[in-house]
Amino acid sequence: MDQLAGVDFDKGCYVGQEVVSRVEHRASARSRVVPIAYDEFAPMSGPVMAGEKQVGHLTSTAKGRGLALLRLDRVADAFAAGLPLICGGVAIRVVKPNWTRFSIPGETAAP
Repeated sequence: MDQLAGVDFDKGCYVGQEVVSRVEHRASARSRVVPIAYDEFAPMSGPVMAGEKQVGHLTSTAKGRGLALLRLDRVADAFAAGLPLICGGVAIRVVKPNWTRFSIPGETAAP
C-alpha cells in the first residue's frame, strides 16, 4: 500500500500509525506482498520454501502469475545460497513491478 500511495504519512492519528511511520522512515519492511511467476502447473496456496526454511506464503495464483507474502531478507539469503523458491513442489520466481521503490532479491523485471 505504501508503494501506491495507499498510506498518507502526513495524516493525523490513525490505528497503527507508529508502526507504519517506523517502516517508512527506516525503510525496513522485512515482509512484502510481491508478484511471483511460475512455468509449471499452478502451485496451491501455502508455504514458500527455500531448502528446509520457510521464507513466506503463497496467497493466490492465476495463469502463470501470483502473489506471495515473502520475508525479503530470507529470500536474499536463499538466493545467496543458490536455493530456489519452491511452493507445492513448483519452482517460483520473484517478479519486480517497475513501480516499486524497494529492491527485491533475485528480481526480474515485469513484462
